Amino acid sequence: MMTDIVPGSADYSGIHGDIVALLEAARHAAARSVNALMTATYWEIGRRIVEFEQGGQDRAAYGQTLIERLAVDLTQRFGRGFSRQNLWQMRAFHLAWTTARILQTPSGELTVPGAFQGPSGKLAPAQISPTPSAKSVDLPALAKAFPLPWSAYVRLLSVKNELARAFYETEALRCGWSVRQLDRQINSQFYERIALSRNKAALLRKAEHAEPGDVITPEQAIKDPFVLEFLNLKDEYSESDLEDALIQHLADFLLELGDDFAFVGRQRRLRLDDAWFRVDLLFFHRRLKSLLIIDLKIGKFSYADAGQMHLYLNYAREHWMKPGENPPAGLILCAGKGVAEAHYALEGLPNKVLAAEYQTVLPDEKLLAEELAKTRRELEARWLERTDKMDQQDSE
Repeated sequence: MMTDIVPGSADYSGIHGDIVALLEAARHAAARSVNALMTATYWEIGRRIVEFEQGGQDRAAYGQTLIERLAVDLTQRFGRGFSRQNLWQMRAFHLAWTTARILQTPSGELTVPGAFQGPSGKLAPAQISPTPSAKSVDLPALAKAFPLPWSAYVRLLSVKNELARAFYETEALRCGWSVRQLDRQINSQFYERIALSRNKAALLRKAEHAEPGDVITPEQAIKDPFVLEFLNLKDEYSESDLEDALIQHLADFLLELGDDFAFVGRQRRLRLDDAWFRVDLLFFHRRLKSLLIIDLKIGKFSYADAGQMHLYLNYAREHWMKPGENPPAGLILCAGKGVAEAHYALEGLPNKVLAAEYQTVLPDEKLLAEELAKTRRELEARWLERTDKMDQQDSE
């Protein structure tokens, strides 16, 4: 006869805790593994680009052309992740982390992945063959040389001072910094402050402790835009169920207004320098012949939201606009509790006539705000009702 295990008992709590710990460890390991393989792959791509360029004067002169051609062909074959900017970054990564350097830890001790060992066990970097062949490197072995995630190396590449870059890399490894911690320390000029400080040990000890916003969960690590690109996965997620539901309803509502709106994409990602941004919704307005960028904010409207939208518009004008189209328009929707606002951003239009046409043709801001407020109330009421039912079932 089987004995019932009561949730909350000591026996159940023990096995539940063990399984939770196992799953958390597995998720962390999976995130680290995919990041290390991605970093090793990008380093190897950079190596092949550099060595192709160094294959003779005739090749060296065509570095720019090579990157352009690769960007087009690789994107066509593998999708996102192989833009000109990314390929130049892979090239820069190999130049900054040379073969000799990745075989050493920051402390100077040699780390010799299996792919780099000769029969005698001695260091054999020549096994990383200069011949661009799929068999020239063991990626899992090479991955052991990159203990930091790819996004951390991208952030380190932006540090032009080589001594500062090496310092940040060493501290990131010593302290186990997340990418957010690394970014915060670089932005606060930690290297310069250490150099000027009379009590360097105290500053170094303080840097070992993470702040509340520094911790990155395995889920967040997998949602890293670089990882999503590498795995060719869709990049569609919101910070909350409420935001996700509002975005979906807004897309449906605009499409119901008539056939002027054509859906282009959701959670469209763009990259500026080392920062990533996501546009909640992207539509094309057929009558205006213009893109409409929509950004949803759960809080109240702020001037920072307007500045971010203008950044999106400038990017879209340069990278997303097609010949013959009008400049893009922006719509900021704020769905704060008790208040909903909508604001169009129409700056950068070439003339007042076009601006007036946009204002006439695009949906009324007040109508959109009211629809957003009504939808939020309905969603919150529905979830509250669902929660009450679950509480009643638990109590029975």
